Amino acid sequence: MLEFDDASKRFAALVALDGCSFTARPGRLTGFLGPNGAGKTTAMRSVFGLVEVDSGSVRWRGAPIGPAERMRFGYMPEERGLYPRMRVREQLVYLGELCGRTSSDVGRSVDTWLERLGLADRANDRVDALSHGNQQRVQLIAALVNEPDLLVLDEPFSGLDPIAMALMAELLADVATAGATVLFSSHQLDLVEDLCEDVVIIDHGRIVLAGSLDEIRAAVPERFVEIRYRGEAPDWAALPSVEVVESREGEARLRITGDADVATVVAIARHTPEIVSFAYQPPTLSELFRRAVAA
Repeated sequence: MLEFDDASKRFAALVALDGCSFTARPGRLTGFLGPNGAGKTTAMRSVFGLVEVDSGSVRWRGAPIGPAERMRFGYMPEERGLYPRMRVREQLVYLGELCGRTSSDVGRSVDTWLERLGLADRANDRVDALSHGNQQRVQLIAALVNEPDLLVLDEPFSGLDPIAMALMAELLADVATAGATVLFSSHQLDLVEDLCEDVVIIDHGRIVLAGSLDEIRAAVPERFVEIRYRGEAPDWAALPSVEVVESREGEARLRITGDADVATVVAIARHTPEIVSFAYQPPTLSELFRRAVAA
């Protein structure tokens, strides 16, 4: 388990981390979210000793993190760190050997990942001959080649096409299922919502929300109704304790507070000429994010 305990970091007048405390658990995907400049990258770099916190601690399995622990970590930075003129397989084997593994072990691991990510036929190409998406796949293999216990990724889905995103999501889920702790940042909240069991939201260096996504949703009293219909729209705004979040022709999203009578909403909806769909839902991750950051 990765633990941040009251970690703080200042760069001159800029407070990057301000009493930052959260955990990322093994066997689970944790989405690390926040606006630009919120402190996500600083926090992730501190895991690898690239940034040293001024106070508090960053621990792995309850102990301080040293070189031996980091040999079992994988890191994919947002700014790629590959050697552009080096051959793909040669580079990955070299990076794997830096983690203390033998050439034969690393070679088998590299070949497995190249095959899985559809790069086996590009193994002898130079990195700078690859597309952006394929370079990103190579960078991911570099983070996975030592079969890490902890995998940290900074915006791994940035710039990927939908097929590559689906492949990346499947792979990260498999790594977590195998027992690794996976922490990644992303601005694509819909994807994080579909993929992650846990979320951590940081703003101005402070953790504003953290925990199991299901538990966070359950703790929020408001619920939402999504209605799709054909015909003239009812006057949703006239309903007590109901706020119209979004309304356009043929569909509406309503926020329902704890004292609202959902049966009344259903009854009003049934008077439309034709209901296409009716869903009573907890808040989306995007709504939780906006609420936490605004607070």
